[in-house]
Amino acid sequence: MRPLLLKLHRYFGLAAAAFLFAAGGSGALIAWHEELDAWLNPGFFHARTQGTPLPAAELIRRVEAADPRISVRYLPLTTRPGDSLIVQLDARINPADGRPYRPGYDQVALDPVSGAVLGKRLWGEVAMGREHLIPLLYRLHYTLLLPVRHGVDLGVWLMGLIAIGWLFDSIVSLCLAFPSPRSWRKSFALRWREGGYRLLFDLHRSGGVWLWGVLTLLALTSVAMNLREEVVRPVLSLFSTPTPSPLRQRGQAPSTASVLPPERILALAAASARLDRIADPAGGLYIARAQNLYGVGFFPTGEPAAGMGATWLYFNAASGAVLGAEGPGRGNRGDRFLQAMFPLHSGRLFGLAGRVAISLTGVAVAILSASGVLIWLKKRRARQRSARRRMENAA
Repeated sequence: MRPLLLKLHRYFGLAAAAFLFAAGGSGALIAWHEELDAWLNPGFFHARTQGTPLPAAELIRRVEAADPRISVRYLPLTTRPGDSLIVQLDARINPADGRPYRPGYDQVALDPVSGAVLGKRLWGEVAMGREHLIPLLYRLHYTLLLPVRHGVDLGVWLMGLIAIGWLFDSIVSLCLAFPSPRSWRKSFALRWREGGYRLLFDLHRSGGVWLWGVLTLLALTSVAMNLREEVVRPVLSLFSTPTPSPLRQRGQAPSTASVLPPERILALAAASARLDRIADPAGGLYIARAQNLYGVGFFPTGEPAAGMGATWLYFNAASGAVLGAEGPGRGNRGDRFLQAMFPLHSGRLFGLAGRVAISLTGVAVAILSASGVLIWLKKRRARQRSARRRMENAA
């Protein structure tokens, strides 16, 4: 049995090493993507105008009036003093050919007081310039920058399938790390003084043992992040069927005239939040025109992803009827399992300490991937030398 497990571990490791190295290295950095992005692009993230921020409806009107090709998808409702508002955009449909416009950007940074546009960018675009660096790194982490073909995101699927293999390989690697119950202490040892190949081997084996729980958790959450609807929901349905999200339900889009204005939705959301005893303020407005709905997120200023994330209330865009709610602790066991995936994967569930741990684990994933390849290369060269000697002796 052990020889078979060893082959499975070896061949999966060789096939996935480059992908896991890229995911681990990029993940170590994007654990701090907001801070790094703001440090690299202060003009995009910092506003200078002092005063009272403009209402959400006015900011949306100004953005959409400035470029008829776009519509606002997400608008932060609060921000810290001196920070800009990073607005997410959708491309409108060109009536001439029925295809989306290509404005060349899907994010704008706004001064919340003056409404001035501080910057524009296309998130994840493969381009030079420091304003593209962190979004590009984030996209590399889960798609490897692979394209979308016929509606299928090849990168998301590839990394999701690798994560499934990684999850099973974590069980295989744990079995291989403990060949004998009597010598279990060796599986935790790191021979720092000896160096060379022995230390390299220990880093790969013992390092994986020490971090096994975190690595397995990252593999599991990676599957949930990339293949949530395709794999995780069907599997969860065998135990506890997750509640369908309002965002997955496509409705008949109303005419522009029949859509309730944002200020009306925000008033309805405030009333619903009081009834639902939601303590956090309204922090973000999501506009899903294809689903005919608004979403209002409730979270502390500037912290939509802190802890277990934000609570969201969804409303019909034409009638204002409440369509549902999502958030920490809501729903059945399947819902709560899915809610925990991103907070665990990013480390945000445990605050600053969790993010530090995830960042260090990302470095460890890159080291484990590289050390596995180096160990295989060294053993391969040894086998080749041994084969040459046998041939020479036979001759």
